[in-house]
Amino acid sequence: MILKRSTNTLTLFSELGLDRTSMKSIEKMGFEEASPIQAQTIPLALEGKDIIGQAQTGTGKTAAFGIPLMENIDINDENVQGIVIAPTRELAIQVSEELFKLGYGKRARVLAVYGGQDIDRQIRALKKKPHIIVGTPGRLLDHIKRKNIRLGNVHTVVLDEADEMLNMGFIEDIESILSTVPEERQTLLFSATMPDPIRKIAETFMQNPTLVRVKAKEMTVDRIEQYYIDLRENEKFDTLARLLDIQTPELAIVFGRTKRRVDELSSALNIRGYMAEGIHGDLSQAKRLSVLKKFKEGSIDVLVATDVAARGLDISGVTHVYNFDIPQDPESYVHRIGRTGRAGKHGVAITFVTPRERGQLHAVEHTTKKRMVKMKTPTLTEALEGQQKAVTEKIQNIIENEDLSLYLAQAEELMQKYTAVDLVSAMLKALTKEPDQTPVRLTDEAPLPMRRDRNRGGSNNRNRNGRSSSGRKDFGAKRSTNRKSNGHGNRSSSQRREKQSH
Repeated sequence: MILKRSTNTLTLFSELGLDRTSMKSIEKMGFEEASPIQAQTIPLALEGKDIIGQAQTGTGKTAAFGIPLMENIDINDENVQGIVIAPTRELAIQVSEELFKLGYGKRARVLAVYGGQDIDRQIRALKKKPHIIVGTPGRLLDHIKRKNIRLGNVHTVVLDEADEMLNMGFIEDIESILSTVPEERQTLLFSATMPDPIRKIAETFMQNPTLVRVKAKEMTVDRIEQYYIDLRENEKFDTLARLLDIQTPELAIVFGRTKRRVDELSSALNIRGYMAEGIHGDLSQAKRLSVLKKFKEGSIDVLVATDVAARGLDISGVTHVYNFDIPQDPESYVHRIGRTGRAGKHGVAITFVTPRERGQLHAVEHTTKKRMVKMKTPTLTEALEGQQKAVTEKIQNIIENEDLSLYLAQAEELMQKYTAVDLVSAMLKALTKEPDQTPVRLTDEAPLPMRRDRNRGGSNNRNRNGRSSSGRKDFGAKRSTNRKSNGHGNRSSSQRREKQSH
């Protein structure tokens, strides 16, 4: 395995020797400068080398494998020529959308297949002869077993977020899929970490891969005040509503774990009188752009999002981030709170932690090297006081900065009938948004298991699929004997895992 480290040299896409159609797509997307993972991966991939890209989310890895993948697509060949395997349907949707944009100049056909979507609809879409398929492991295996997808002409395989697929128990499924692809192919594997099972995949299914290692930009959390609140699951929503009333953020992002959570949260916030909208991977690109435009313009105050949907969003002015569900891994936490405290400005991040999630909290603090401050659960009285304070500040600003001459006569007339205290009290009551206690119902979601350091091993570290945290169960010596029997036999369990992840 050859190691190629990142450099800080500026590289333009125009310097990478891409064809005209690729450059047309890249220019349409507004890209000029390649990120470090792109600058190093693309030339190697164009040479046909197998590559392991070790990079965190947000480094631009989709374009790193997507551009060379598009360069090698023969638009006149109606067979499937490339597959991308992703751990979740949200990521599969996001990757397919970006590949569609990258293939704009070439008119390449890209299709996403994933659990939870009508399989008959996917079968109809497969009849349109996609050049590239992006899919989750369980649904890919299902289509392979049904002979809806034939991979005999595939020349490029991409494993995206391989460590996440290991964490979710998809390793055997990946092996089954790879066993149906020609041995003469190019394999590109991307992973934030390199535990032993991922290295074994490289040894088994890749040819002398080059390792491109890129360190993610370190996010500065010094300007972000980080708090956590200990609470029960059924206390979360009222706590969030009270925090919004007390802190009156200019722009806030609330992170939920699943698309169902995002839909329910955004709906519940609107019921309580907040201007909120949600984004997740199942929304159309047009809808997502519409929501983001409204958020940037300030016509909505609260954006509710999943991790995947929020990746790559360029939003300035976010003052508060609320982790309604604590993320499974510390890297996602850093990525989330990095939405605020930008451009030298102050930011606030508050994380809700249930009793079973204290382990995740400690892991986050270890990663950020900063202890969060414990915040007590806000009361209804404090929420009302927060709204009154916001109105008071607004009134003071009007008195100090605006022309009141047209209102003086009416004010003097009222002063003859009522005391100044009564008038101001009535004005505060009229303008204050009193905390709304309309009942709302959210579906309970069990806390996810903490992603452990899989390199440490340990006989007691078991994930939810019964594998050790190192992912070694049924991997080494049993692989060659189990491949045929497991080729398609795990379809139902794979689909269950995909469903559980959302």
